[in-house]
Amino acid sequence: MRAERIPAWSGLCLIALALSAVGCVRGCTSSYPPIHLNPNMDYQLKYQAQEESRFFYDGVAMRLPVPGTVARGELREDLGFYTGRDADDTYVTSNPLPAADETLARGANRYTIYCQPCHDKRGTGKGILAERGVPTATFHDEIRLAYPDGQIFEVISQGVGLMKGYAYPIAPRDRWAIVAHVNRLQQDRQAAGLTPGVSD
Repeated sequence: MRAERIPAWSGLCLIALALSAVGCVRGCTSSYPPIHLNPNMDYQLKYQAQEESRFFYDGVAMRLPVPGTVARGELREDLGFYTGRDADDTYVTSNPLPAADETLARGANRYTIYCQPCHDKRGTGKGILAERGVPTATFHDEIRLAYPDGQIFEVISQGVGLMKGYAYPIAPRDRWAIVAHVNRLQQDRQAAGLTPGVSD
Protein backbone atom coordinates (compact mmCIF):
# COMPACT_ATOMS: atom_id res chain seq x y z
CA MET A 1 0.00 0.00 0.00
CA ARG A 2 1.46 3.37 -0.99
CA ALA A 3 1.71 6.21 1.65
CA GLU A 4 -0.20 9.38 0.82
CA ARG A 5 1.58 12.73 0.73
CA ILE A 6 0.71 15.12 3.55
CA PRO A 7 -0.23 18.58 2.23
CA ALA A 8 2.24 21.39 3.08
CA TRP A 9 -0.42 23.53 4.72
CA SER A 10 -1.11 20.84 7.28
CA GLY A 11 2.53 21.07 8.48
CA LEU A 12 2.12 24.80 9.04
CA CYS A 13 -1.05 24.16 10.98
CA LEU A 14 0.79 21.72 13.23
CA ILE A 15 3.55 24.27 13.93
CA ALA A 16 1.01 27.00 14.76
CA LEU A 17 -0.85 24.57 17.04
CA ALA A 18 2.40 23.68 18.84
CA LEU A 19 3.31 27.34 19.37
CA SER A 20 -0.12 28.15 20.77
CA ALA A 21 0.13 25.20 23.13
CA VAL A 22 3.58 26.27 24.42
CA GLY A 23 2.60 29.87 25.15
CA CYS A 24 1.75 33.20 23.67
CA VAL A 25 3.91 34.73 20.99
CA ARG A 26 5.82 37.97 21.55
CA GLY A 27 3.55 40.92 22.25
CA CYS A 28 0.84 39.02 24.11
CA THR A 29 0.12 39.78 27.75
CA SER A 30 0.83 37.25 30.44
CA SER A 31 0.30 37.02 34.18
CA TYR A 32 3.77 35.49 34.61
CA PRO A 33 6.93 37.63 34.98
CA PRO A 34 9.20 37.67 31.92
CA ILE A 35 12.16 35.33 31.81
CA HIS A 36 15.31 37.38 32.36
CA LEU A 37 18.00 35.38 30.57
CA ASN A 38 20.90 37.69 31.44
CA PRO A 39 20.26 39.51 34.74
CA ASN A 40 23.74 41.12 34.83
CA MET A 41 23.57 43.65 37.71
CA ASP A 42 19.86 44.40 37.49
CA TYR A 43 18.98 42.39 40.56
CA GLN A 44 22.07 42.83 42.68
CA LEU A 45 21.87 43.38 46.42
CA LYS A 46 22.43 47.10 46.92
CA TYR A 47 21.30 50.10 48.92
CA GLN A 48 18.99 52.62 47.28
CA ALA A 49 19.31 56.38 47.81
CA GLN A 50 18.19 57.54 51.30
CA GLU A 51 17.80 53.92 52.43
CA GLU A 52 18.65 53.05 56.02
CA SER A 53 21.34 50.53 56.89
CA ARG A 54 21.93 48.31 59.87
CA PHE A 55 25.59 47.96 58.89
CA PHE A 56 26.70 51.52 59.67
CA TYR A 57 26.58 52.87 63.23
CA ASP A 58 24.45 55.90 62.27
CA GLY A 59 21.91 53.80 60.36
CA VAL A 60 22.41 55.72 57.10
CA ALA A 61 23.40 53.96 53.89
CA MET A 62 24.55 57.11 52.06
CA ARG A 63 27.97 58.01 53.42
CA LEU A 64 29.37 61.50 53.88
CA PRO A 65 32.59 62.42 52.03
CA VAL A 66 35.85 61.96 53.92
CA PRO A 67 36.63 65.15 55.90
CA GLY A 68 38.72 67.49 53.79
CA THR A 69 37.43 66.06 50.50
CA VAL A 70 37.19 68.67 47.75
CA ALA A 71 35.08 68.10 44.65
CA ARG A 72 36.79 68.57 41.31
CA GLY A 73 36.77 72.24 40.34
CA GLU A 74 35.79 73.31 43.88
CA LEU A 75 39.24 73.97 45.37
CA ARG A 76 38.75 77.49 46.69
CA GLU A 77 42.28 78.67 47.37
CA ASP A 78 41.49 82.35 46.78
CA LEU A 79 39.78 83.05 50.10
CA GLY A 80 38.98 86.67 49.28
CA PHE A 81 37.24 85.77 46.02
CA TYR A 82 34.91 83.25 47.68
CA THR A 83 34.26 84.95 51.03
CA GLY A 84 34.93 88.66 50.56
CA ARG A 85 37.53 88.51 53.35
CA ASP A 86 41.32 88.16 53.26
CA ALA A 87 43.33 85.62 55.25
CA ASP A 88 43.58 88.11 58.14
CA ASP A 89 39.74 88.31 58.22
CA THR A 90 39.57 91.87 56.87
CA TYR A 91 37.24 92.78 54.02
CA VAL A 92 38.59 92.81 50.48
CA THR A 93 38.83 96.49 49.60
CA SER A 94 38.45 96.25 45.83
CA ASN A 95 36.56 93.99 43.45
CA PRO A 96 38.75 91.18 42.04
CA LEU A 97 36.88 91.41 38.72
CA PRO A 98 37.83 94.16 36.28
CA ALA A 99 35.16 96.84 35.86
CA ALA A 100 34.80 95.91 32.18
CA ASP A 101 31.59 96.39 30.19
CA GLU A 102 31.01 92.63 30.25
CA THR A 103 31.25 92.49 34.05
CA LEU A 104 28.94 95.49 34.49
CA ALA A 105 26.40 94.06 32.04
CA ARG A 106 26.39 90.73 33.87
CA GLY A 107 26.07 92.50 37.21
CA ALA A 108 23.14 94.60 35.95
CA ASN A 109 21.44 91.45 34.68
CA ARG A 110 21.84 89.56 37.99
CA TYR A 111 20.89 92.68 39.97
CA THR A 112 17.65 93.01 37.99
CA ILE A 113 16.74 89.40 38.79
CA TYR A 114 17.75 89.15 42.45
CA CYS A 115 18.09 92.65 43.92
CA GLN A 116 15.88 95.09 42.04
CA PRO A 117 12.52 93.83 43.37
CA CYS A 118 13.46 95.00 46.87
CA HIS A 119 16.12 97.70 46.34
CA ASP A 120 14.61 99.16 43.15
CA LYS A 121 16.37 99.92 39.86
CA ARG A 122 18.57 102.68 41.29
CA GLY A 123 19.34 101.03 44.63
CA THR A 124 17.36 103.53 46.69
CA GLY A 125 15.49 100.85 48.66
CA LYS A 126 12.08 101.84 47.28
CA GLY A 127 11.11 98.46 45.86
CA ILE A 128 8.09 96.26 46.52
CA LEU A 129 8.88 95.72 50.21
CA ALA A 130 9.09 99.47 50.86
CA GLU A 131 5.69 99.87 49.17
CA ARG A 132 4.33 97.41 51.75
CA GLY A 133 5.89 99.19 54.71
CA VAL A 134 8.98 97.01 55.13
CA PRO A 135 12.14 99.12 55.55
CA THR A 136 14.65 98.27 52.84
CA ALA A 137 18.25 99.45 52.72
CA THR A 138 19.43 102.04 50.26
CA PHE A 139 22.93 101.76 48.81
CA HIS A 140 23.34 105.53 48.94
CA ASP A 141 23.45 106.31 52.65
CA GLU A 142 26.73 107.12 54.40
CA ILE A 143 26.97 103.71 56.06
CA ARG A 144 26.71 101.66 52.85
CA LEU A 145 28.75 104.09 50.79
CA ALA A 146 31.59 103.32 53.22
CA TYR A 147 31.29 99.55 52.74
CA PRO A 148 34.37 97.98 51.14
CA ASP A 149 33.60 95.72 48.18
CA GLY A 150 34.22 92.60 50.26
CA GLN A 151 31.52 93.64 52.73
CA ILE A 152 28.97 94.17 49.96
CA PHE A 153 29.92 90.71 48.65
CA GLU A 154 29.45 89.21 52.12
CA VAL A 155 26.02 90.82 52.52
CA ILE A 156 24.93 89.39 49.15
CA SER A 157 26.31 85.98 50.14
CA GLN A 158 25.08 85.69 53.72
CA GLY A 159 22.31 88.25 53.96
CA VAL A 160 21.72 90.73 56.76
CA GLY A 161 18.63 91.69 58.77
CA LEU A 162 15.52 90.71 56.80
CA MET A 163 17.55 89.97 53.67
CA LYS A 164 18.39 86.34 53.07
CA GLY A 165 21.73 85.20 51.68
CA TYR A 166 22.10 84.55 47.97
CA ALA A 167 25.20 82.32 48.03
CA TYR A 168 23.21 79.35 46.75
CA PRO A 169 21.51 80.78 43.65
CA ILE A 170 24.22 83.29 42.66
CA ALA A 171 27.73 82.07 41.76
CA PRO A 172 30.68 83.95 43.34
CA ARG A 173 31.69 85.56 40.02
CA ASP A 174 28.14 86.84 39.55
CA ARG A 175 28.07 88.20 43.11
CA TRP A 176 31.21 90.20 42.36
CA ALA A 177 29.57 91.40 39.14
CA ILE A 178 26.63 92.64 41.23
CA VAL A 179 29.10 94.43 43.51
CA ALA A 180 30.52 96.18 40.44
CA HIS A 181 27.00 97.20 39.39
CA VAL A 182 26.18 98.52 42.88
CA ASN A 183 29.41 100.56 42.79
CA ARG A 184 28.34 101.98 39.44
CA LEU A 185 24.91 102.91 40.85
CA GLN A 186 26.58 104.71 43.75
CA GLN A 187 29.01 106.55 41.46
CA ASP A 188 26.23 107.60 39.07
CA ARG A 189 24.11 108.97 41.91
CA GLN A 190 27.03 110.89 43.41
CA ALA A 191 27.95 112.26 39.98
CA ALA A 192 24.37 113.50 39.61
CA GLY A 193 24.68 115.27 42.97
CA LEU A 194 21.79 113.29 44.52
CA THR A 195 21.77 112.57 48.24
CA PRO A 196 19.82 110.01 50.33
CA GLY A 197 16.19 111.02 50.79
CA VAL A 198 16.10 113.17 47.67
CA SER A 199 13.62 111.89 45.11
CA ASP A 200 15.04 110.97 41.75
